[in-house]
Amino acid sequence: MKFAPLMRATLLVSAIAAIPAATSGLAAVDSRANHEFDKLFTIYQLVKQNYVDPVDDDKLMKGAIDGMLASLDPHSNYLDGPSLQRLETMIDGKYSGLGLSVVEDDGAVKVISPFKGSPAEKAGVKAGDYITHLDGVLYYERDLDEAVEKMRGPAGTSIKLTIYRPGRDEPFDVTVTRGVIELQPVTWELKDKVGVISVNEFSRNVGNDVNKAITDLKKQAALKGGGKLVGLVLDLRSNPGGSLDEAVALSDLFLDHGDIVSQRGRLASENQFYRAETMFKGDAAKGLPVVVLVDAGSASASEIVAGALQDQRRAVIMGQRTFGKGSVQSFIQLDKDSAVKLTTARYYTPSGHSVQEGGIVPDIKVPQLSDPDARARAERAVRESDLRGHLINEAALDDKELETDKMQDPRFKISAAELEKEGIKDFQLHYAINTLERTAGKPALAAADAKKQN
Repeated sequence: MKFAPLMRATLLVSAIAAIPAATSGLAAVDSRANHEFDKLFTIYQLVKQNYVDPVDDDKLMKGAIDGMLASLDPHSNYLDGPSLQRLETMIDGKYSGLGLSVVEDDGAVKVISPFKGSPAEKAGVKAGDYITHLDGVLYYERDLDEAVEKMRGPAGTSIKLTIYRPGRDEPFDVTVTRGVIELQPVTWELKDKVGVISVNEFSRNVGNDVNKAITDLKKQAALKGGGKLVGLVLDLRSNPGGSLDEAVALSDLFLDHGDIVSQRGRLASENQFYRAETMFKGDAAKGLPVVVLVDAGSASASEIVAGALQDQRRAVIMGQRTFGKGSVQSFIQLDKDSAVKLTTARYYTPSGHSVQEGGIVPDIKVPQLSDPDARARAERAVRESDLRGHLINEAALDDKELETDKMQDPRFKISAAELEKEGIKDFQLHYAINTLERTAGKPALAAADAKKQN
């Protein structure tokens, strides 16, 4: 089965940096468009009068709105009913299901990522998988809402997924038992003397939660033989984004000066600059080296944080090139049952770099060697530049120019089977922790790098 990498509609997780609409310009309509509105109404009348079956007005209006927004870019869309409820659930609530974020990809159901610790992750579902059948029924060129509803259900019940995974010759079946999915945007643990903080999405209070995590990790390290933390790993892998405010808050937690991000729209008067020391005072991890882990699933708000800490030389970015979504969406509520998500600006890192298309390039490229399918999936990874109708980077970046170095680093030749024998399930995280432990007692990684550059 072959699927073109053309993502059309986002559901369950919105990979956006969301801001409230605050400009009357969004409601302005060019009077010259009146003729086109006349044409639209004429087509509406033709369909109502002549289509082979009677057509509901709501269906026609929703189709017109969907088509209008789909013509703009992949991230502008209309939300109502189930799709709006699911977005709100992702921000605030919990539900019973598999724990997957999915999109419609050229008519197929594609996995953005399974949530950490979810039934889907435990069953082996991976980012980039295509779900072709649900309990033996083909789900292709069908409403994505229908597939999502089928995957949800009471905790304890099971569903069989047929999965096509790029890099494998044949589809295979996976049976997943549904569970209660409690959304945990931030989790943390102490590994030896290194604190590992995973940010899974940028929903409410992420900045405060990470601040609590740093405090708790310091206490854990102190109680563990009176030691101290030697460093922090901030894991943003497979994080599709979320609130712009929370991305700024998380960045500000580690920065005590300078810019974090800027956003620029159609009107120069509406450009905004977000600076450090506006949400948190000082550096909550002062004196500790920080490694930020990213991959092709790190998008939008994740890229804002990675870009800010990289440009300010506060952290070493490690992993793989990020998704490359450098646009900002405004969430505009139309009424209690519907809303519009509209691209209103591009964002730029402190150095003025736009991540649109190109993404954030790691300081240290580390492949995920513990995943036997990682290489094949990485070669077929869908990024912003692959999406139909994506915004163009003003620097006219070319993916091929970003991936010219095909030489394998001699440090990364160990196989997944060999890593499994050593008990290493997550090579990228293992490598980040080892790097911090090796440099314990030396100048912070980013600070040392800054001296070399000066």
